[in-house]
Order: sequence, then structure tokens, then C-alpha cells
Amino acid sequence: MSLEVKEKTEVRLVFMGAAGVGKTALIKRFLQDSFDPKHRRTVEELHSKEYEVAGVKVTINIMDTSGSYSFPAMRKLSIQNGDAFALVYSVDDPESLEAVKRLREEILEVKEDKFTPIVVVGNKKDRLHERRVSADDVLVKVELDWNNCFLEASAKENENVMEVFKELLQQANLPSHLSPALRRRRETIPKDTSLRPPMNKTNSCSVS
Repeated sequence: MSLEVKEKTEVRLVFMGAAGVGKTALIKRFLQDSFDPKHRRTVEELHSKEYEVAGVKVTINIMDTSGSYSFPAMRKLSIQNGDAFALVYSVDDPESLEAVKRLREEILEVKEDKFTPIVVVGNKKDRLHERRVSADDVLVKVELDWNNCFLEASAKENENVMEVFKELLQQANLPSHLSPALRRRRETIPKDTSLRPPMNKTNSCSVS
């Protein structure tokens, strides 16, 4: 009887957040390297992409969920089946941050695990003049109080999008050498990691 442990080669990432915060835009930027400024209402959409890395097939399933609270059963099922979660808000919408807080509580309740991999994403950081949510305030809340990872990103400007997926895949326990996010378009990932503390056993992170 072999006790060999097979490396994890399939993960499901779940994107959640209020309507219009850019969940679909972040996913589309990662998968297709494109951006559509028009908002289209999503009910639920599963994207699946296969990569071959180091001779091993890796499948990444990305669930794009509805921003509406009209589908509680679908949302619960998405949480149950998810390996790691991106909770997205928009930096120009404080109410969308409140939605993130509610979603995090729901995830922890359904998963019954306070160490569930969660990355909080402040999208639309390119909207400098419309910003209404302080990055510093969210950083303290997410990383110190929640012990989760926090990143700001811009799907429009393709800023930190790869970093979001890198964190999600790392926290979902996909071996780093199999992660396509670490191998694709490396120039989009900051090479200087000296300012960044090493990942510990928690889900916290910090990107300057």
C-alpha cells in the first residue's frame, strides 16, 4: 500500500462581493488579459482553465458569484465548494466594504474554520479622486483583526491582479512550482520581495 501523497492539482477560487465592485473584471483580466468597462450583472459563472506546469496538469476553477443577496442557497453552495475566497469591494464604495464583512462572517460560519483562506481585495484603486475607503484602515482591520490577506488592485490598469491570484493559489495550498500565476507574465509580479514579510502559518500578507 503506497503512502505517497499526490500534489494538489485542482483548486476552486470563489470571488464574492457586492454588485459592481469588479469581480468579473478581475477574473477576466487574469484569464484573458482584457478589460470591459461596462458592468454586466452576474448570477453565477464558473470559469475553468487548465495549465501544464512542469509536466503536471493544473486545473483552476474560478467561481464568479452574484453581487445580489437574492441567491442564498447558491452562495452557500459556492462557499462549501470553495478552496480559497476573494472578497472584493470597491475603494469608492464604503457599503461594498460592509458587504465584505458580512460575507466573511458567512464563510467562517459555513466552513466552520477560522483559518479559511481569504484575500480581501480593494478594487478600482485607479479611482484616485473618488476614493472613499482608506487602505490603511482596511489593512489594520483585515490583517490584524481578521488575520487575513489584504490587497488593493485595479482590473482596469492591470495592477496587482496577478498578485491577487498568486495569494489565492498559495493559500489554497497549490504547490508554488505548479502555480501558473507565479509563472505567467512574471513581469507583472513585483520582483523585489525584500519589503514583504515571509508568509507564516496564518493567512495574512502585506504588499507595499
